[in-house]
Amino acid sequence: MACSARTATATRPRRAAAPAPDPWLRRLRPGPAHRTAALARVVCFPHAGGGAGTFRPLATAVAARTADGRPYETLAVQYPGRNDRIREARIEDLAELAARAYRALAPLTGRPLTLLGHSMGALVAYEVARLLERAGAGPDRLIVSSAWAPSRVPGGTVHLRDDDGLVDEIRRTRGTDPRLLDNRDVLAMALPVVRSDYKAVETYRHHPGPPLTTPVTALVGDTDPLVTVDEAAAWHAHTTGGFGLRVFPGGDHFYLARHWADLAEHITRHGGQHGEQYGGQHGGGAR
Repeated sequence: MACSARTATATRPRRAAAPAPDPWLRRLRPGPAHRTAALARVVCFPHAGGGAGTFRPLATAVAARTADGRPYETLAVQYPGRNDRIREARIEDLAELAARAYRALAPLTGRPLTLLGHSMGALVAYEVARLLERAGAGPDRLIVSSAWAPSRVPGGTVHLRDDDGLVDEIRRTRGTDPRLLDNRDVLAMALPVVRSDYKAVETYRHHPGPPLTTPVTALVGDTDPLVTVDEAAAWHAHTTGGFGLRVFPGGDHFYLARHWADLAEHITRHGGQHGEQYGGQHGGGAR
């Protein structure tokens, strides 16, 4: 099995977002008028085949909840080979993706920092968190969505399938408008990106080491065709800093598209509270 992709937004060229400190980062909304006013940063890591723009609805929802003088800065990682980086070589090694993203984030650790990764992005965010902790600048929180725990990633051979087989897998994840999967021009742009990202996930191997001290929240839908609740719950073994599990009834692999507001509430309510303990939760929104 492998992480899924929203091919509609993953590769289509579009207007570039506002400049960010590094080509690997996109600022999804304008930052505070006075940079020192920012309370915290949220950095998002996209799913396989996805681009930074996936998280624009979250940036909007976060901004709506921080208009009372507690601004957050929402950024997202833009992997090479898609959107405005479409001419750059794709990276098919997840550890290298994490190392490159870490170098972009390292200068931004002066404020409370939340890392949020969806599907493949959760694994990249986890490896970035490990690197940040080793440098003595660990994040305040790691939120992992629709993702196997690192020790439970099953591998797979989806990236070795022909194009029809890869499209079949994308359909199974229910994250892409079926009409787009019948559009040959869209597929010509999207499938090479999706294939490379699937390879990065399917060849990923977790290297044992000390668990994170960063608190971890795992989010998963109970009808996710890729990640079971037990596989998401196994993230608890990868942190000593507190763990919480949130299960979304009826949620599939892309349940977040219906819960951006809930996730924004969770981030802005708890951001920067390093060491908070979480209990297992079941219900319709992220908390």
